[in-house]
Order: sequence, then structure tokens, then C-alpha cells
Amino acid sequence: MNTAGSPLPGTEPERAGRPLRVMISAGFSAGHALPALALARALRERDHEVLLHLSERWREPALELGSRFAPASDYVAFPGAAVHAGEPTVVDVARALPAVIRDFGADLVVGDLVAPATPLAAELAEVRGATLIPTVYPVQGPGHPPFPLGLLPPRTRLGAGAWRGLEPATRPLRPAARWLRRVPGLLADARTELGLAARPPGRAEITTYGPISDELAMVATFPQLEYPRDWPPQVHVTGPMRFELPHPEVELPAGDDPLVVVAPSTVHDSARALVGAATAALASEPVRVAATLNQRGAQWTEPAPPNAVVTDWLSYAQVMPKASLVISNGGHGTVVRALADGVPVLVCPVGADTAENGARVTWRGTGLMIPARLLGPTALRAGVRRLLVEPRFVARARELATWARDNDGARRGAALLERHAAGSGS
Repeated sequence: MNTAGSPLPGTEPERAGRPLRVMISAGFSAGHALPALALARALRERDHEVLLHLSERWREPALELGSRFAPASDYVAFPGAAVHAGEPTVVDVARALPAVIRDFGADLVVGDLVAPATPLAAELAEVRGATLIPTVYPVQGPGHPPFPLGLLPPRTRLGAGAWRGLEPATRPLRPAARWLRRVPGLLADARTELGLAARPPGRAEITTYGPISDELAMVATFPQLEYPRDWPPQVHVTGPMRFELPHPEVELPAGDDPLVVVAPSTVHDSARALVGAATAALASEPVRVAATLNQRGAQWTEPAPPNAVVTDWLSYAQVMPKASLVISNGGHGTVVRALADGVPVLVCPVGADTAENGARVTWRGTGLMIPARLLGPTALRAGVRRLLVEPRFVARARELATWARDNDGARRGAALLERHAAGSGS
């Protein structure tokens, strides 16, 4: 079994084997589309042809990479689940995609974790598949707390044994536990409707969106954020796959005080709450604040304190290297982007996997987490002061930045796909 973060054979920058045709399909949000674009860029740099199957909003950056583009629906649901009228289902998309795959002549099809129709379509087209996971590995390990509640792992064997014993009892407490129980049945029904054979039980891990590939799965996060575990042989932690859209620089607050970047989630409706709380909490602190709503075209109508600027969008490439701290809702893309520049993170989770990301940051010593129920000016100020004063946080963050400089996740992913296509195993 491979160990997260260990050197991966065959991941040197030189391209191995013949040029490939790779189709990559990903979810509509930035946290899923941007890693797919990063992987496409790495493949293009290695002279492979790429077809990006993404939401229409990503057409321009896809074409600028020299990739082909096929528009994807923003939301796709399983038949039998709650579906808005006229919204395509997993079965609808899986039936339509094989023609796209064959017309492109794909050698490989990479499906993002939240693109459940893609692996079904690849199977129908009889093309090898792989899964791109642009988050921490979303499968609870033996002896670990339930994923993704955001609980820290045990420190002793006794604690790990307790979590193993409690696993059946805690299973119903997990977010979306009822939905997760439905997914295998919905997936089986979709396979039957598509004329695909039933999958043997336990062949692949099942998430809330469907199975993780049992051929090759690429986990695009820092290995340092993964709890120790034995890894399935086809699962590789590549490192983050980073891609940024160009954006004009913004004028930062004047002065030499530490720069605090406030970067809310691009998905959850929490941006204004976090920006408002952070700018108010830090108005009298000896810091400069650069806050973004992370929604292009959005307007901030509240007054900003003299030490802060609030904008609709920020170039992370501009502000992250200058920052001393990032305040985030815990979106994976923002967290790993900050750590790649050696910047500690204060996580204020809002749902989904954000608390899990906050727990990983806390466990690794690269930041802190403020639970949603405690979020307020007092807690924010205390967290900011601690992260700015205690040098161990920035030291740990810089360790990850050093690792990131020598390990490009997208290039590792491209090399793994080359090996996979050559049939040398994962």
C-alpha cells in the first residue's frame, strides 16, 4: 500500500509514453473546477489532448489552456431523489456522455468526486476511468472520528479503539447519514437502468455522490493534512492542484501592520456574515484587512473600517504571499492555497466538509478553528492575536509551503494518469 505523501514512482516531470486523450469532468463550483483546470494544464504541458466537461462558466479558461470544451449541467441528481423539474439526472447524463467520449477518442476519463454520471458513462463507453478528489480523503479511517464532523483524531491506541467501537453508534450522527444510506441503492438502480452489471459489494468506497474509482483515485490535498492510515493501493495523495483565474490587483490598506486576508467560501451563503464579523472584530487591532466576498460583481454596502478594504474578488496570487493570516470558512481550495504560501489559517466552518478542514488544520498545527456557535468579535480577535503572536503556527505552515514548492499536485496527477493508461498500475 502506498503512504500518503511518499515519493510516487513515475511522477517525474518528463512525459512517459505516447500522447493521450483525457476527458476531465468536474462539478460547477470553483473548489472542483479549478483543480480540474490545473490537471488539464499539467496534461497539456506534457503534450496530451484534453477535453474539459465543465459548467459553461469555465469555458473561457478551458479554451485558453488549449483544451477542448463540452458544457456540463450545474446540478445532476440520481433518479428517485429530489429533482427540480427539467433538471437532468445521473442516468440522463450518463446516457449522453458516451457519444462525447467516443467522438473525442478518449483514452481515459477522469471524474471529479461530485460528478457521479461520469464513471458510469466511461463504463458504458468501455474507457478506463479515474477519480479526482479535490478535498481531503472523504472516507473515515479505522480508529478515526466520524467524517466530516471536524473532530480531532485520538492520540492513543486506547482512543483509536474507542472510536472503532463507537463507529456503528456514530454512523447515524454523521451529516447526510440518511442520504448516504440511500446512495448504494440509487446507484444500483441507475446501473440497472443503464444496462450495466451490478457492482460486487465492497468493490469501491461509496461517498454521497457515488463510488470512488477502484482503478485510480487522486486526492488533491496536502499529505500532511491526512490522518495516518493504510491506503488502498489505487489511492494517491498528490498534493493540491492549484489554478487561479487572472484578476486585477486591488489597493491594499496602507502601512506595515500584518495583513489579514478574509476569504469566505465561494459556495455557502456565509460571505457577508464572515466579512462583517471579521472587519468589525479587527477594526481596532494593529492589522490591515483585505476582505473579499468571493462573488464576482457583488457589492459591499456597509462601511469598512479605516484598516480594511472589502472587494468582490481578490487575486490570491497578489494577497496570499503578503499575508500573515487568512480567515476562511474552511473551503479546501482557500485553505491549501494559504498553506502553500506558508500562511496560517483561522477556520470558521459553515457546513459540508469545512469543519473537517478546520480540524485537519488544527491537528497539523497550521492554524485554529472557531466553531460556528462561538463565532463573534471576541473569539475572532483572540484567534487572530494567538495566530499572529505564537511562531509555531507560521513555522508549521511554512513546512507545507516548502513541501509544495517541490511537489506539484497537478503534475503528479498527470504522471499517474500516464502510468494508468500504460497499464502499469496505480
